[in-house]
Amino acid sequence: MKILSGLSVAQGIVIGTAMLYLEDDYPEIPRYTVSGDQVSGELDRFARAVKDAAEELCALKENSREVKGRQNAIFDAHLLMVEDPDFHYQIQVRIESEYENIEWIVWEVARELTQKLMVSPDPYLRERAVDIADVSRRIINHLMGIKRFSLASLDRDVILVANNLLPSDALSMNKSRVKALVMNMGSPTSHTAILAKAFGIPSVFGVSGATRKITADDILIVDGGKGKVILDPDEETLERYKGSVADYQKNFAQLLGLGEFPAETMDGHRVALKANIEIPGEAEELFRYGAEGIGLYRSEFLFMQSGQNADEETQYQAYRSVIRAMKGKPVTIRTVDLGGDKLLSSLQTAQESNPLLGCRAIRFSLSLPEMFKTQLRAILRASVEGQVKIMFPMISGIEELEEAVSILEEAKGECRRRAQAYADTIEVGTMIETPAAVMTADYLAERSDFFSIGTNDLIQYALAVDRGNEKVSYLAQPTHPAVLRLIKATIDSAHAAGISAAMCGELAGDLPMAPLLLGLGLDEFSMTAISIPAVKHIIRSVNYEKCRDLAYEALNCPSWKQVRTLLENWM
Repeated sequence: MKILSGLSVAQGIVIGTAMLYLEDDYPEIPRYTVSGDQVSGELDRFARAVKDAAEELCALKENSREVKGRQNAIFDAHLLMVEDPDFHYQIQVRIESEYENIEWIVWEVARELTQKLMVSPDPYLRERAVDIADVSRRIINHLMGIKRFSLASLDRDVILVANNLLPSDALSMNKSRVKALVMNMGSPTSHTAILAKAFGIPSVFGVSGATRKITADDILIVDGGKGKVILDPDEETLERYKGSVADYQKNFAQLLGLGEFPAETMDGHRVALKANIEIPGEAEELFRYGAEGIGLYRSEFLFMQSGQNADEETQYQAYRSVIRAMKGKPVTIRTVDLGGDKLLSSLQTAQESNPLLGCRAIRFSLSLPEMFKTQLRAILRASVEGQVKIMFPMISGIEELEEAVSILEEAKGECRRRAQAYADTIEVGTMIETPAAVMTADYLAERSDFFSIGTNDLIQYALAVDRGNEKVSYLAQPTHPAVLRLIKATIDSAHAAGISAAMCGELAGDLPMAPLLLGLGLDEFSMTAISIPAVKHIIRSVNYEKCRDLAYEALNCPSWKQVRTLLENWM
């Protein structure tokens, strides 16, 4: 028996047999010289392969009609990449200067592009490299006459083990047969991770050497919640996990039954539990988990899928579909968190040496006011369909907030001139993600209708830890005394100004943290939808006054380890 560790991506426990899917590996690419007279023929072969790849993508999209919203738009994004004129131009220039066969040229151009993107510290840009690899491999397969195995044709239940499952494969696979996903690569923010969560498939990514250590038909236990994969479990472990699977399914069914009940402590203190989404199609599933609304709609997904600046109508339709699906429940739309290395091909600017501290999020939007107003107009137009809130990311001071609000007012004026209706009462909130925002939260609260704490970045900036750097990521501890004090200060500033304090970072769905966050005074928790029932169960099982005592003790602990021990003993 071997225990393999990775990153928890989607919760759930599955016992099953492994199926290795290594289709993301490139075939051996031939390399040979061609004459000047043969170049046009090679380019004709490339054109035919592009046409065949585009037809293949169209067929995959047609066969995946049940996939909703922007999930299906991944196929559209890949179609744009297949037919991208800049990519075609690079291929033509390279073959006309190097006189090598087209398969090798396509592989070389794609490799250079992906290498540039893969070294980015930004996870979204690294995922663009995955998309380029997907598209170029598809073209090369057609050039070489290679037919791939289709995951859509799966006819047995499997645990899919792959090096790095591509988004198009995830969309087209027979999801009723894929019971769990295990990958060597990938992160919780990748497209494939997003899709796995949306499909409810337990998943563990970043399992080093999974495709070398696991062979076809091996018995596996996948514990998505703990980020653990057990290979060839012994009888005792197998029986224990069989019981765990039954218990998990039973407990989860019971937790889903809490959907009609409020998130209220035993002594009557009530908070709101909302969901984070990235794909419009996710909205229709939220009621199943008891979500009271959407606390974070990451709108940049609309931009990153196509790699282009999403136009106003595309954004309007996406926002409207989400708002309608929520049937009057609140929807908080965060304006795009783009910038630094996370740039759109149509908006390239000079490369930054430290993009995580560069022109990103609200800074990026303010630097492109017309693009910013386009997004704000789309949100305003959609607001008539329900209850909409607008949230500005990575605000570091009052100047940025006032400038963003000013552009919002300009967008409202443009809507009025165009006779485009929008809701009269749209709350405008500030996302607290930097220590500077916390330290000036009293001023920000005067111009905000609500706060939402983005713990992913707040922890990173407060502790000077790049959470994507495996050498120091262990230091990104949410129970660090500095982090707890920053959270408490934000909540206190919000309440002093008479506004609510929400949290939409990953910490909001951390079960052991729920009583502590309650005790710190948090008003709203927003998380991955599947986490809501378990968090609600904890909230309904505790006493608010005791949670406040817990928070007092935690705030007086000198180290994150002591806080963790306190939480473990308290639970």
